[in-house]
Amino acid sequence: MPGQSVGVVQAQHLHFAQPLTLRSGATLPAYDLAVETYGVLNAAKSNAILVCHALSGHHHVAGHYADQPQNVGWWDNIVGPGRPLDTDRFFIVGVNNLGGCHGSTGPTTLNPATGKPWGADFPIVAVSDWVETQARLADRFGIDAWAAVMGGSLGGMQALRWTISHPARVRNALIIASAPKLTAQNIAFNDVARQAILTDPDFHGGHYYEHGARPVRGLRLARMLGHITYLSDDQMGEKFGRELRHDRFTFDYDVQFEVESYLRYQGDKFAGYFDANTYLLMTKALDYFDPARLDDGDLVRAIGRSDPKTGFFVASFSTDWRFSPARSREIVAALLANGRQVSYAEIDLNFGHDSFLMEDAHYHALVGAFLGNITL
Repeated sequence: MPGQSVGVVQAQHLHFAQPLTLRSGATLPAYDLAVETYGVLNAAKSNAILVCHALSGHHHVAGHYADQPQNVGWWDNIVGPGRPLDTDRFFIVGVNNLGGCHGSTGPTTLNPATGKPWGADFPIVAVSDWVETQARLADRFGIDAWAAVMGGSLGGMQALRWTISHPARVRNALIIASAPKLTAQNIAFNDVARQAILTDPDFHGGHYYEHGARPVRGLRLARMLGHITYLSDDQMGEKFGRELRHDRFTFDYDVQFEVESYLRYQGDKFAGYFDANTYLLMTKALDYFDPARLDDGDLVRAIGRSDPKTGFFVASFSTDWRFSPARSREIVAALLANGRQVSYAEIDLNFGHDSFLMEDAHYHALVGAFLGNITL
């Protein structure tokens, strides 16, 4: 891949003592955020880019840990010297969202009121809540305005929310493989995934930590379902087709097709490290996201709160049927109706929704060109 990796990185854990009132009405008395940074913040503090993660993401965006060289950041291919998110020029910030399970305060951390893990008692969070914690994080670094806020999928929703909630604090927004709100079909997929977890006998009402159990079966099924929706039909056909693991049918319910083996592997892998309560929270945040809701569904009016000087880059992918190009074009149309500066790319890649994570020269060149034109 072009450019270089950022190499060895180290996470920070930052404590915020100021209470946070969430959109749900619940209040967290304090919280921690797990954060990683790459590059150097310039003297003017004008070169910072916030990278927002998607449903199963976290703060480890790029590089690797000294004691875990195989643990490479989830968007490593786009961050580093000479890469689109050029760390010779920008200061990149990745954060594990509130409610996550990779170091930030969430269901697996201790509730100070009980001394036990929060579990199901951790309040449901919204995208707007994450943006508020990210604004406080910017304050901690002394960053008045991000050079850019960027993300794919649920991360793109955060970037869009930033431009509406804190318009003066984001100079550019990169909204990739995202949507202004979920379709009914997407909400339905999320509910089936949640039901797989909620009905697992090892769920114990979300307090499975106290029972020494984990709802592995439910989380595994949720991930298998989600993974199907992240891939394109063509990609699955090219990768697996109807290939059998053996040369004949065995006439039982064991794994027979290669695609079945792949999905079970992905489900097992995910269930081995992710927290089920966090999965529930993240999918609910997706469902609730709708910045135009308080404007009677008028996305043009909602986006009208963005700063006229903010630049936008919106990208979609031809084979992404979960967040289709049509959804990105809704965002573009609302931006244009408000006279905003927007660049739109509809990129032909065969990886479905996961395309935004892939290394592709054309895609990366478009991101790099947009970021290269930012004045610091």
